[in-house]
Amino acid sequence: MCELFGVSGVKKSDCRRFLREFYSHGREHPHGWGIALIEGNSVRMRKEPVCSLESTFLKKRLSSPIRSNLLLAHIRLATKGSIEYKNTHPFILADNSGRTWTLEHNGTIFESGVLSGYVRRQDGSTDSERILCYLVDRMNRAIQKKKRRLTDEERAQVVEDVIFTVTPENKVNLIVSDGELLYVHTNYKGSLHRHEDEERVVFSTKPLTENHWEELALNTLYVYRKNVLIYEGIPHTNEFFDSEEKMRFLFLDFAEM
Repeated sequence: MCELFGVSGVKKSDCRRFLREFYSHGREHPHGWGIALIEGNSVRMRKEPVCSLESTFLKKRLSSPIRSNLLLAHIRLATKGSIEYKNTHPFILADNSGRTWTLEHNGTIFESGVLSGYVRRQDGSTDSERILCYLVDRMNRAIQKKKRRLTDEERAQVVEDVIFTVTPENKVNLIVSDGELLYVHTNYKGSLHRHEDEERVVFSTKPLTENHWEELALNTLYVYRKNVLIYEGIPHTNEFFDSEEKMRFLFLDFAEM
């Protein structure tokens, strides 16, 4: 599928050590790479629909410090959507309060009526971007109901409800930022890991260093402000399991691109 990477820290620190290893996995995920450095509602994003190992820009960028306290990175193995810029992760979208949301996804949506209505509203054609469209739509409804900006807990609860809605029968590994908080979720065993030190928490599909990494618990939303866990959601029961039928579906869908 894809690989995810995310950092949330107390202060800006150089992430190159992690990113060099992360992007070295591009041969197995050759359909695009992206990176987003986030400071509030300002998102500096660069992405290309090419293998990370073949990107001249990325090679040059990794030769100098990449300092951030809130960062998302992604390498893509396409299962939905053609191989082009608009389908390359991460995706960004602002809600009606002016807050910018950045999302990356590892997985596939096999069944979700609630997401199908966003096909004509998205820029690209990935199921991942539709998750972001739905999430921001839900945020806007909550903002309209409250008639004010949402608190940390209220935003976490909306994200959690979105996850409850889209996870049945679907693989939904997500790393999301709202400019202040980092939201992390997996429902597929062994596909998201966490590493913590004194100043930051790092997430990656695969461990990237020899330091201690732990497998993230399944089916639970975790929300961080800097390196502090501020919200732990209620575990759901929608763990994703591979099946021959789903793998056949992916093969046929990709063959039609």
